[in-house]
Amino acid sequence: MQGVGAVNMSMGGAATAQPLDISGAMQWNPATLSAFNSKTLKLDVGLFFSSPELTSSLPVGMLGPGAPAVSGTTKDDRGMSPMPALAMVWGKEGSKHTFGASAFGISGFGVTFPEEANNPLSPIFNPTVNSNPVNYPQAARGFGYIESDYMLLQVGLSYAYELSDKFSIGLQPNINYAALELAPNPTANPSSAGYPTTDKASAIGFGAQVGLFYDSGFGLKLGASYKTAQKFSEFEFNNTYLDNSTSKNKFKMDYPAILSLGFGYSTDAIDFALDFRRVDYENTEGFSTTGWTPTASVAGFGWKNISILSTGLQYKGINKLPLRLGYTYSSNPIPEEITFFNIPATAVIKNAYQFGLSYIVNDNWKVDAVYHYGDSNGATEGKILNPMMASPSNPYGAILGSSVSYEMTTSMIQFGISYTFNK
Repeated sequence: MQGVGAVNMSMGGAATAQPLDISGAMQWNPATLSAFNSKTLKLDVGLFFSSPELTSSLPVGMLGPGAPAVSGTTKDDRGMSPMPALAMVWGKEGSKHTFGASAFGISGFGVTFPEEANNPLSPIFNPTVNSNPVNYPQAARGFGYIESDYMLLQVGLSYAYELSDKFSIGLQPNINYAALELAPNPTANPSSAGYPTTDKASAIGFGAQVGLFYDSGFGLKLGASYKTAQKFSEFEFNNTYLDNSTSKNKFKMDYPAILSLGFGYSTDAIDFALDFRRVDYENTEGFSTTGWTPTASVAGFGWKNISILSTGLQYKGINKLPLRLGYTYSSNPIPEEITFFNIPATAVIKNAYQFGLSYIVNDNWKVDAVYHYGDSNGATEGKILNPMMASPSNPYGAILGSSVSYEMTTSMIQFGISYTFNK
């Protein structure tokens, strides 16, 4: 996710050196909790909507001698997903110690692509009209109905200590809960009936985050944080094949380490934030490897490291009504040659735009809102892959003349409310 909570999302996720709210502070730099000198409780709930589109094509002759080329597009029909965030901070004026606790939904992906009705097994198959071969039934060498659902909930306990009136350090141990469901499940060995579907499997993970925060006292702020890889137990899948036979398999997928560097500047009228992040997928289990195993299952996602640039501006010139604009840029982690392996995880958002505001009801209550829109800035595209065609010169089994691609947009509206326990 670009950020956590309505305030942080509306700033494009930038908070490593600009702690405008407790949720963004605990997500990106626990050292910034030292900026909060009271006890505050915050709840945010968002409705998130994504609209991926999956397109594929096969060249002339792939469906049999003299068969025409086929191509088509399938649209996702997943619907809305909830996005929660709960945080609380215990601070006190004059104290060097600040404590926090949080529970955030910080990561996820999911698609629902229906099986292609116009397929070679249908008696009325017409290849000259829209026909998406990736969504052909498995008996026709497609994947059929494709569905994935992944979510990660992170619970953190944060602590910040003021070394001086300008410099703070922070520490945050995390415990994580993740759930993953795949249909079909490419991490399992296929049988003569194809790949199986799974139940929803869960895993528990652990990690930590450390941070530094410098506030000059005249507007300039600097911050840095490092979130370690969150190490998870294995997902244990109970698989069911199309012929109703069953199997079990395990798959391990960690959450990547993230390095964040932040710059902030504040005046009476504005708060500006700029963050740079580096996400280490290449050394993360589940993402570091890819390709076909000897049994034709998929070894992993094969993502590359990405860079993220987040920036936001808050205008405070309207009494009790701060306004915010945010932008987030992310590079694409999926190399062209393994686009096919990542069909269940099409969540590539290069550009994200946010607008948000708050209304300060009184010294205790504040409400927040944000609207988010993201796009993939074009499609991620590669070849359809077949393990039966893999060779030393064609390690992934790319089908010449074929193509597979996906692109998506996202939108979200989120509301937050916070209560400060003033004496």
